[in-house]
Amino acid sequence: MAKKNVVIIGAAGRDFHNFNTYFRGNEAYNVVAFTAAQIPDIDGRKYPKELAGELYPQGIPIYAEADLVKLIKEHNVDDCVFSYSDVPYNRVMNVSSVVNAAGANFMLLGPGDTMVKSTKPVVAVVATRTGCGKSQTSRKVIEYLMAKGLKVVAIRHPMPYGDLNAQKVQRFAKVSDLEMHKCTVEEMEEYEPHVVRGNVIYAGVDYEAIVRAAEKDPDGCDVILWDGGNNDFPFYKPDLTITVADPHRPGHELTYYPGEVNMRIADAIVINKMDSASPEGIQVVRESIAKVNPTAIVIDGASPIKVDNPEIIRGKRVLVVEDGPTLTHGEMKLGAGIIAAQKFGAAELVDARPFAVGKLAETYRIYPNIGTLLPAMGYSPEQLKDLETTINNSDCDSVIIGTPIDLNRIVNIKKPNTRVYYDLQEIGLPNLDGVLTDFCKKHNL
Repeated sequence: MAKKNVVIIGAAGRDFHNFNTYFRGNEAYNVVAFTAAQIPDIDGRKYPKELAGELYPQGIPIYAEADLVKLIKEHNVDDCVFSYSDVPYNRVMNVSSVVNAAGANFMLLGPGDTMVKSTKPVVAVVATRTGCGKSQTSRKVIEYLMAKGLKVVAIRHPMPYGDLNAQKVQRFAKVSDLEMHKCTVEEMEEYEPHVVRGNVIYAGVDYEAIVRAAEKDPDGCDVILWDGGNNDFPFYKPDLTITVADPHRPGHELTYYPGEVNMRIADAIVINKMDSASPEGIQVVRESIAKVNPTAIVIDGASPIKVDNPEIIRGKRVLVVEDGPTLTHGEMKLGAGIIAAQKFGAAELVDARPFAVGKLAETYRIYPNIGTLLPAMGYSPEQLKDLETTINNSDCDSVIIGTPIDLNRIVNIKKPNTRVYYDLQEIGLPNLDGVLTDFCKKHNL
């Protein structure tokens, strides 16, 4: 039987994992290309031969998703595998229509073919959208498990935007590891909050190799914590799945791929941000849970904020810098920085768009609905420099940093500024501690 020619449609994450778990070494298929979207400047590269395996001695080229139809025609492609997350259903089916019209099959790989089994119990923290609050939920889960005397090793959803061979397996145990691995701002936002609290976190490209390393971590490992990305479902077979939902975007939990998968597979669902969401939005999320997963444990949660220096906000014209992906494909209009501006009495929110330069100006063109907020984009040194220039060019009194990292460590901000901090705060019962106590009993931990 002739091999089927395949294109994997992705964004430098799930696409590589789908290849590694389903296609690498699979004689029935010939992966001719990856396509890339969502992440700037990753097309034009290759998935290296060292990671691709012996069937691909030249590696596999990565093209822009705009080239998809051309690739299908030129390579007589049989199957196109959609492999990225946090997209509305109409966008998924739009891509399917493009693929089908070009003559190929449209595929979605599921958990059975892509989830790796760990030798350790796995707690997965996932979400219905980007920016729901997975990170603070993961931190809270780790705190509870550590309080029970357990060694927890976190593994983060991939963000491999650099040298893929060098990023095969990455371990972060201290802040200096972020520089050693040449992390982007987006990576730092996810890894730094873990390491500054003394947690070990792994990430990279080859997630089978990563989990095997994590299971044998030199500091010990009793439990694996899967810290998900976007609204993707886990790369590992979970023993407990905790899904975070966002009432600021009510209804999205049933209309974005693959967030609804996470709603349906959840053992527990955290409705986060209840302190700043409308009662109507909260009710819509409750109704969605009742519709698709009525047996899930529902945990009410808030993400109260604090800042280093409220006086930098009060009465000032402020520029608000927020987490980049949450504003771009996450489509959020309200982040921790905006809430801080409202809570601590800012006089005015300064629109960042007139001052945006270079790659940041391009980001506003690609995502015109971002509005006045400034996304902390830093996928490359050039983009990081554009972020610094945009902040310092802005006509504002001060800057609110709503990202999870110390932005001053990597960007020279010349204006008065203050950081926003936020952690998950559960409201009443049930809570995560109870859920995790039952998990520990079940697995004799």
